[in-house]
Amino acid sequence: MRKYVAALALAAIACGGGEQAGQQQTPAAAPAGGGAPAAQAPAAATGTVHSVNMELRNGQYIYDPVDLAIKAGDTVRWINVSGGPHNVAFYGDKIPAGAADVLNNVMTSKMAPLQGPLLIDSMAVYEVSFIGAPTGRYDYFCLPHEALGMKATLTVNP
Repeated sequence: MRKYVAALALAAIACGGGEQAGQQQTPAAAPAGGGAPAAQAPAAATGTVHSVNMELRNGQYIYDPVDLAIKAGDTVRWINVSGGPHNVAFYGDKIPAGAADVLNNVMTSKMAPLQGPLLIDSMAVYEVSFIGAPTGRYDYFCLPHEALGMKATLTVNP
């Protein structure tokens, strides 16, 4: 199923669909007056910003660092350094209880639940705030390169 979703995503990009690459993803503005009530916006991050490089290095697709520990309230910034397109997608069964709701609320421009957009341009950035995220281990992967071993772990500490 993931291969099918990846093929569809890549086809959409090739045809010009999806987000514009190379731009930092930001939440959409709330509709002005008269529209349906907007979902409550996630609270602003208050902690440290951590960078994770997504790259092709020596023939290996990697996240660097592959293991990262942060505190609840920190933000992680994934950067497409080389070998893209890349993204960050969390395994629904390898995150703490309650984390899916938090992540789906704060992840902008998702391709699917728990899946950030594909970053095509070099140095494109995708950020996720972990404010209100449950503590524990979050395993994630790059959708186009999962079969090639592009996986990593994030640990959210109190």
